Amino acid sequence: MAQPNAEPVQQVTIVRSDRAHTFEVFVRRIGSWWPGRPFTFGGGRPHSVHMAESLGGRVHESWADGTEHDWGHITVWEPSARLALTWEVPPAPGTEVEVRFAALGPNLTRVELEHRGVDKLPANAAAGFEEAWSLILGRFAAVAESGS
Repeated sequence: MAQPNAEPVQQVTIVRSDRAHTFEVFVRRIGSWWPGRPFTFGGGRPHSVHMAESLGGRVHESWADGTEHDWGHITVWEPSARLALTWEVPPAPGTEVEVRFAALGPNLTRVELEHRGVDKLPANAAAGFEEAWSLILGRFAAVAESGS
């Protein structure tokens, strides 16, 4: 049964890096920080994860055997400030993820993530998204701050 009154999942993290670098790591290096199990189609670490850098571009994972699985498509593309994408990963197909990047200082960026449409999901599916996005953003922030 869906949760008609469920609020979007919202997560915030502060990254000790400038906004341009933070955005670049989020987009261009998603494969270096995205956790594998259980956050991929394959249940483990995919061979690679890609995010196209354009409106309508694909976000997908590739496996070593060449198999690809779409995670979604970019619906908002404002480099270093904001992006949004459809989210087609089970158990949340048909939802949307928006990520905003705000400079708080020369080397400090606030990253806000909002996962909308969770009200369409069964209660047991939606319940874990708060924890999942917190873990995912924590890994992202660590890589963005590492400077490598």
